Amino acid sequence: MKTLEELKTVRESMLDRIETRTHFAEHKGGDGKYRYHVLVCAGTGCTSSDSGKIIANLEEELKKNGLDNEVAVVKTGCHGLCAMGPIMVVYPDGVFYSQVKPEDVHEVVEEHIKGGKPVDRLIYRETDNGVTKTYRESDFYTKQHRIALRNCGVINPEDINEYIGTGGYQALGKVLTEMTPDEVIQLMIDSGLRGRGGAGFPTGLKWKFASGNRGNVQKYVCCNADEGDPGAFMDRSVLEGDPHVVLEAMSIAGYAIGATQGYIYVRAEYPIAVERLKIAIAQAREAGMLGKNVFGTDFCFDIDLRLGAGAFVCGEETALMTSIEGNRGEPRPRPPFPAVKGLFGKPTILNNVETWANIPQIILNGPQWFASMGTEKSKGTKVFALGGKINNTGLVEIPMGTTLRTVVEDIGGGVPNGKKFKAAQTGGPSGGCIPAEHFDVPIDYDNLIAIGSMMGSGGLIVMDEDNCMVDIAKFFLQFTVDESCGKCTPCRVGTKRMLEILDKITEGKGEMSDLDELESLAYYIKENALCGLGQTAPNPVLSTLRYFRHEYEAHIKEKRCPAGVCKALLNFEIDPTKCKGCTLCARNCPVNAITGTLKEPHVIDTAKCIKCGTCMDNCKFGAISKK
Repeated sequence: MKTLEELKTVRESMLDRIETRTHFAEHKGGDGKYRYHVLVCAGTGCTSSDSGKIIANLEEELKKNGLDNEVAVVKTGCHGLCAMGPIMVVYPDGVFYSQVKPEDVHEVVEEHIKGGKPVDRLIYRETDNGVTKTYRESDFYTKQHRIALRNCGVINPEDINEYIGTGGYQALGKVLTEMTPDEVIQLMIDSGLRGRGGAGFPTGLKWKFASGNRGNVQKYVCCNADEGDPGAFMDRSVLEGDPHVVLEAMSIAGYAIGATQGYIYVRAEYPIAVERLKIAIAQAREAGMLGKNVFGTDFCFDIDLRLGAGAFVCGEETALMTSIEGNRGEPRPRPPFPAVKGLFGKPTILNNVETWANIPQIILNGPQWFASMGTEKSKGTKVFALGGKINNTGLVEIPMGTTLRTVVEDIGGGVPNGKKFKAAQTGGPSGGCIPAEHFDVPIDYDNLIAIGSMMGSGGLIVMDEDNCMVDIAKFFLQFTVDESCGKCTPCRVGTKRMLEILDKITEGKGEMSDLDELESLAYYIKENALCGLGQTAPNPVLSTLRYFRHEYEAHIKEKRCPAGVCKALLNFEIDPTKCKGCTLCARNCPVNAITGTLKEPHVIDTAKCIKCGTCMDNCKFGAISKK
């Protein structure tokens, strides 16, 4: 595709195929070639639950029935509703099947594809106040607004033509033929897009800083796909479901600042994302979208992959660039900033995957379109990976300014098992815990910082009444200690000292003076650590001290963990009035710490008990409790 006319021709040839999936109500007859499109999620989550086998069985069944020329089998990226995977969607009917198993394929082909009658038991439905909704009517989807995720679950990520069919590479063609580099940068500034990787720095401003001396200085464009936060999988899902959007956006940035080379730094633990990026880069080069004289212009730009080895610190931009250069991934002092002196000492811009995924749509729809969404200082949408104590584990994209309550209760389906919402951790190890008292605060960059958290890359972990907030703070700090590169003393030593204090408190050996020391260390590290990761490492401790200080005090003063999590402060007891003497607890205790005779109340020897909770799990009468 050397010209825009060729791109337009390919897009027009793909329109029926794509519209069959996105506007199925008007395309009941299929796309002209295929009577049905059967989309199967082939993202990491569904792949781990045998979606590959589902695809293989489907292709085999269709071939056996002579339907392989009438039914298109499409492997897609993540549909978002990960808790219900593997997911299969049949178009043009728009039937959404959830938790599909390989053995269900025969029934789907016989009943639905051949018989025209959907398999009712597999159809996803949501019940809300007694009202049953289909997936298209469900709060999980209707309360989202997908921009970065617009193609995930819709197209085959390994087919460049399907991306073109959704309008792909039109934005690149537009900027190369209709706009000057400075006009592109101004458009990005006007849109209000801020970096989705954590700090929220204005994207257009970053590009402007790196735009000087075009054509006279080697420059680079980088993509941070080194997603390392616990519970985060937003960038991975975009790369698996829509890799070409990142290539197109990076090319646009290369044109804007005058760069000729881009690098995507992606962790090797994302094998599906890596493979699809390799395929996408090869296809883009073959089609003339990467390389020399893109769209017949003078613009030349190429992209290569660099695999990370899983070091969390390489999510920090200067450490990432140091790693690309072939050195140990350690952050550098700033200034100079990467826009002046970055990769290989040359001007460099770096954005994360989600940031890149917004850019083609901003170019095509205009800055006012994007700026009309969100809040005054946080424009557009944000992708979150919902995890923890929540019914609808998965991937969601919401307008900035949506409340945490809407995300958790409506989109997320609430906290399971009738438990109460206690807090949500945003921003991973760099973020903080948002308590129930801030359940209705609109989510944007400034509001989260004001209440002691941060946006981060987009992990959102929900906690209920059974979570110990001291233990949560310890978990994230342990992660930071393990992942510290060790270059600066405040992070290397300071976080270790903080962790030692938390260990002391959770073991029942804490003193009230420890809380003052924790805060003092936390603020010292924030002010003196070399990079952003070290500076934000104390945030989980500070936010839990701010909102859940009473739990710290219970651990210290009462030698008690209110949530019953910290083992050193935990005892299991048998209520003799409830115990029936069934012996189940004694028979399942791994250390023989429970004694008693049949049909008589049993007793736990606390000296022998290892506090594993097996007895409580096996008791049928609710006679065992933890104190």
